[in-house]
Amino acid sequence: AGKVSPVIQWDESRLQQGPPSKPVRIAYMLVVHGRAIRQLKRLIKAVYHQQHFFYIHVDKRSNYLHREAVELARHYPNIRVTPWRMVTIWGGASLLKMYLRSMKDLLELSEWPWDFFINLSATDYPTRTNDELVMFLSKYRDKNFLKSHGRDNARFIKKQGLDRLFHECDSHMWRLGERHIPEGIVVDGGSDWFSLTRSFVEYVVYADDQLVSQLRQFYTYTLLPAESFFHTVLENSHACETLVDNNLRVTNWNRKLGCKCQYKHIVDWCGCSPNDFKPQDFLRLQQLSRPTFFARKFESTVNQEVLEILDTHLYGSYPANTPALKAYWENVYDRVDGLSGLSDVTLTFYTAFSRLGLHKAASMLVAKADKLCRFEPRGFPSSVHLYFYDDRFQGYLVMQEVQNLATGQAESLEVWMMPQGALKLSGHGGQANRLQNLEVGTEWDPKERLFRNFGGLMGPFDEPVAMQKWSRGPNLTATVVWIDPTYVIATSYDITVDAEAEFTQYKPPLNHPLRPGIWTIRLLQFWELLGENQFLVVPQTFNHKQPLRKDDSNWLHGGPPRNEYMDQNFQGLGGILSLLRSEAAEEDAVRKARLTGKELEDWADAAIGTFWSAANVCVSSPSACTSLETCSKTSWSSLSPDPKSELGPVKPDGRLR
Repeated sequence: AGKVSPVIQWDESRLQQGPPSKPVRIAYMLVVHGRAIRQLKRLIKAVYHQQHFFYIHVDKRSNYLHREAVELARHYPNIRVTPWRMVTIWGGASLLKMYLRSMKDLLELSEWPWDFFINLSATDYPTRTNDELVMFLSKYRDKNFLKSHGRDNARFIKKQGLDRLFHECDSHMWRLGERHIPEGIVVDGGSDWFSLTRSFVEYVVYADDQLVSQLRQFYTYTLLPAESFFHTVLENSHACETLVDNNLRVTNWNRKLGCKCQYKHIVDWCGCSPNDFKPQDFLRLQQLSRPTFFARKFESTVNQEVLEILDTHLYGSYPANTPALKAYWENVYDRVDGLSGLSDVTLTFYTAFSRLGLHKAASMLVAKADKLCRFEPRGFPSSVHLYFYDDRFQGYLVMQEVQNLATGQAESLEVWMMPQGALKLSGHGGQANRLQNLEVGTEWDPKERLFRNFGGLMGPFDEPVAMQKWSRGPNLTATVVWIDPTYVIATSYDITVDAEAEFTQYKPPLNHPLRPGIWTIRLLQFWELLGENQFLVVPQTFNHKQPLRKDDSNWLHGGPPRNEYMDQNFQGLGGILSLLRSEAAEEDAVRKARLTGKELEDWADAAIGTFWSAANVCVSSPSACTSLETCSKTSWSSLSPDPKSELGPVKPDGRLR
């Protein structure tokens, strides 16, 4: 059976008409996870109207975001957070459960008389104004907007895995075997972002007819159930005529980058994911081939400029002197979560960052003379943020509780640690000029083509990836050489770079532990150096969140057994690379591998200090040390003003933005 769905086109004259006599009211279901509270606030600010309702479900694993969302909701009667939480994994059956339970909650909230249910994630953003959306939905108030796959149905069923039985357990979707599709019904699906009428939501939640109850059962054991359940129920129900084949969104698909099976660790299946929008995609956001009101995905850690362009396009620019329009902060650690959210490596870095910052506070010229600027850290850092400016990573902001040694007063300082690059490109003529960047890190994201581990915080048991960025040009073959702190050549391999290649990356299977200290990576062509970079494998000051003990240090910091990173030995290349094994370096490494306590901290601080510098320090509340600025008065601190992500009072027109 083919779907019959009216094609609804833009009616450009629609805004000249007055507002609808009975404007629809929307229940927005915000399904969020992660830590990007500022982007979530920015989204709410953009879609908010006092006539609408906002119900927020925060993934059970995202406690920081949940605390922040609960705090936000306290100030607005039409924003609430679900009193229950689920772990909503990608493609999992729990996602559909979460939607059905939220729908039931929303229907039972008698003080919220909504007409439409629209789901959004924190990576969505509106592409048209609230007035335009309300006008459109009021005109089509009995339609359900769901996007179908638009392919041959048998192929969709195979590709989607609907003919397989899945079971969700321990935050993983396990594939158990094959199964039959129910007979006598049309199975359809596509996007799991939709806009549904209240009457259809009531039917889905309350109907106990055979269709709904059996489909609910069927979709409990289905991969990506939310991409198909609502489509299938609607098309086989009495309301099938109300379907419009449009989910009212623009999704930034780039399947060449987005279909890298990146969910293999969560699901026994290959999945795709849309790309983040960048400024060069702005025209796609304004497409007119079908009515659309939202777009996805947007990620402020990847590109915030496009949000600024879109926001200005919708609501005009902020006043000229508005602070922080190009700044973005994202929390990566909050003390309330406890140390369980940190690894020994991140704990090593964050505590070293705070020591280096206190050292900076005491040694600033003005502070030197000031006996009131000596501080002693108290406990672990209380929070850590990533800081970006103009879409460039600017470093880590570490908040540390301290005691002022002169006054005995407890104070709180925030330290800005900025990364120092060590990249050298040789700039030889010809082909060599194709190389634009050479970097080593972990958590390489092949879809957005960046390292998610910002600043490359790595320790002896990490598995680093070397990435090269190229401009277009003739094909070439290059050799990559990794050199450890004692000048041992850990590995060497060739990469072929096609004419069109923009990025190449490889993770060599090195034996662990990696020797701590400063590593070098070189990129050569015909043994001529094209580029070189350095990266730090940090000596861990913690093991299992406890200070490193004598028995562990030698093993953890002594490099791999017999100094062999691979089964193959690459020392023969030493001559070509003019690398001389240095006994002094080896003796130094053996000595350092035994360090613990204060000496180990000093080594870690010195090593980290070669790659990071304390750019600034501020104090969270007025301090006896007057030479330190108050954090809220700076432009960089996580406590400084950020109007684009502050919600504020409701304006006379019912909006926040």
